[in-house]
Amino acid sequence: MPVSPVFSEVLSANALAYLLLMASLLFVPVSTYAQNWQLLDDVLAQYVAPVERQGVTFNAVDYKGVSQDPRYPQLIAQIEKISPETLENRDEQLAFYINAYNVYAIKMVVEHYPVDSIRDIGSFFFPVWGRTAGTIGGKPFSLDDIEHEVLRKLGEPRIHFAIVCASLSCPNLRTEAYRAEKIEQQLESQTQTFLLNESKGLLLEGQRVRVSQIFDWFEEDFEKAGGVEQFIRHYRDLPARINLRANLPYNWDLNEQ
Repeated sequence: MPVSPVFSEVLSANALAYLLLMASLLFVPVSTYAQNWQLLDDVLAQYVAPVERQGVTFNAVDYKGVSQDPRYPQLIAQIEKISPETLENRDEQLAFYINAYNVYAIKMVVEHYPVDSIRDIGSFFFPVWGRTAGTIGGKPFSLDDIEHEVLRKLGEPRIHFAIVCASLSCPNLRTEAYRAEKIEQQLESQTQTFLLNESKGLLLEGQRVRVSQIFDWFEEDFEKAGGVEQFIRHYRDLPARINLRANLPYNWDLNEQ
């Protein structure tokens, strides 16, 4: 049965529209896919486990295992594909850049393993924090770039209990990825867990309260929460009058299994 000219034109128009749609999808910056963190979930669940060493309780990483896992380069590639411009809101930005920091901290260790401390990767004049750790949106990023130029500027002090610099006294590396849809609950959990850890978060001795040096290094970030003491009181019951010092020893040994 012959096809009428009008029907033929409709078919052609529909086919052209379909081809244009498929072509446009090929050039859409990675966003929805990039925010699917199941791959990171799987890697963290397999290679991160609680350990106690040198009097510090922490989540330890099997760096050798990560380096030999075929999912590891896939995870790096996933982060590299992300276009920051596609992160639609602050929660997406927080989740992505926290995950990126933690993955790239692991990457720095894996690329130089074995090391006793992540700080051994750098030098006095060129610390590890300023060295290129990976790329985001086609641009080189160091751990300092992610922390100071992106995350801290988002005005969220709880990031300091989520990003992990591969050391014993850092906050625990979470065994799941951060996600925009539950970033509030995850940041609250991380902060609470850290401040309940007497070996590196907060040690209460009567009216004497000793906390992590993180509160000294980034004191200004807690000002919007009323200051360090007010921030801590939101998570811990403390005596009315305390002597607060951010002087718990900071152990920079590698957080490896």
